[in-house]
Parts: sequence; C-alpha cells; structure tokens
Amino acid sequence: MRFIPLVPAALVLTFTAACSQAQSDKTTDSPSNARSDMPKGGDRRKDKNAAAEIVGLSKVGSLKGKVPESSGLAPAPEGGHYFSFGDDGNSPTLYEISGTGQLIRTLNVPATNTDWESLSRDGSGNYYIGDCGNNESTRRDLKIFKFRPDSPQSVGTIAFSYPDQREFPPKKKQRNFDCEASLWHDGQVWLFTKDRGQDRTSNVYTVPDQPGTYTAKKITSLAIPGQVTDAALRADGHRLVLLGRGELFILDGNSWAEILKATPRQVSLAGAGQTEGAVFKNANTLLISTEQGGLFEYTLP
Repeated sequence: MRFIPLVPAALVLTFTAACSQAQSDKTTDSPSNARSDMPKGGDRRKDKNAAAEIVGLSKVGSLKGKVPESSGLAPAPEGGHYFSFGDDGNSPTLYEISGTGQLIRTLNVPATNTDWESLSRDGSGNYYIGDCGNNESTRRDLKIFKFRPDSPQSVGTIAFSYPDQREFPPKKKQRNFDCEASLWHDGQVWLFTKDRGQDRTSNVYTVPDQPGTYTAKKITSLAIPGQVTDAALRADGHRLVLLGRGELFILDGNSWAEILKATPRQVSLAGAGQTEGAVFKNANTLLISTEQGGLFEYTLP
C-alpha cells in the first residue's frame, strides 16, 4: 500500500464511525469488477451461485420494493436496525430497516438529493448525509446534511469544496473528486474519494461537523486497487473496511495513523452484485447492501 503523507509527522489521527454508484457509473465500472458481476438477464443464476460460494457471505434479506437503489448503511437509533437511502434520482428519504431487510419506517428529510452517497453517525445521535456524489467531477454544490431523527425538520448544511480541484471537470484521468464514502470522528467528517481516473487512489479529506462553508483539508492518499463505495470502522477503532464494487479492502492497525499505513487485504465479493453499503453489525460481521436490493452478512476473516 502506498502512503502519501500530506501533513506533519507529528499529527496523530484518531478515528471512528459510515458515500452509491450514480446512474452514469452503471456503464463504467472499475477494471477489477466488470459488468460480469452484475445480475442481468441470463446471468442471474450464475451470480446467485457465485455469491453463495463466497466463504463467509450469506444472503439475509432483500430490499427490493423497499429501498430504491440502496447506496449506503448506518446504524439506526434502535439496536439491530439500520438506515439506508437511494442515490440520485430518488427522494430525500431515509429507510429504517431490520437486519433482515424488513422495512420499519421511512423518514423524509427536508433537503435535496442531488446525489446522496453516504451516511454516518456521531456519538451524540447526529447523522451526516453525504450529498457528494460527483461522477464527472463537475459539481460546485457539494454538501453534507446534518440532522437528528428525533428532529428531522431541522437540517444543517455543511457545504464544501476540494482544495486541489481547479477545473470542472478536470481531464478524465484526473477525475478523483467523487465521494461515496464518509465517516464521522472527533468533530470531523472524513471523506474517501472514488478515483475515476487511472491511479486508483482514494484521497482522504476532512471537513468540520458544524454547518458552514468550508474548503476540505486533504489529509493523505491511499493506494486502493478499486473504486470505494462505502466505509465502515469497527467500534474499537482497529479495523477499517473500504467497500468497492464486488470487493472489500480491510485495513488493520492499533491506531488510525497505523490503519492509514496498513497494507489492505483485498477480498472478492464477485457475484454479490453492485455492493454499495457496509456497516459493522458486530466486531466480526458486516451487513452489506447492493443497489439491486440484495442484503448480505459477511463474516470477516
């Protein structure tokens, strides 16, 4: 794994906490996971069998007809429940589901859904919706919405821009300003970009968790041989999972600084579908959703 320090070595990072593939990406996939992973037409049986053969992966439910194009997951206030949502083209709605995909309730959020891609929660019960999908790197209106489920009509807006973006859009090989994964920690929302260029580098930025307008701070870059679609950090802070399309990248360390320097272990989930959401159910198990409506549990190695 390549680690590119962009801040003084004395800075120690700590971390905790949880951006879907937008419409145009349904025809442009990462090289490591081509369209053969997508359940389409005559390939449905093949894909179902392939998913069943992945060690540690089991299908536990379906979101079809309940959550349109599930693009992320985060814990709901009630234990054993989770929030999910749809990306661009869908309503600004959160869907509370059980661990087996049963729809519990819907929560309408008074905010725009230009391209919702991530959802995370802080220790005080605030949620952060990442309206930061940016497939073509053309957006100048990137936002994170801050709200509480017990007071959903009060929504704060964290507007941000990237410090290193000069063109809208940049050349295709330099389009690394799409974010589908974010996490909250210690007063900051952390953003992991999805490289649509050629380097397969996930850039890591932070913005404050308070409403306002900010220039994001670039922290580092991670060499990830895939396109990041979600992120989840274990409760003890020692394991970070970056979800890609049909794959996982696992990074371990005793601190957040160590995690950022760790060599990722790559796990294939080929056949599961367009994997877009991931959240820890417990220390060793992930709940994973797909845009096609699949809901899986995965026991981490």
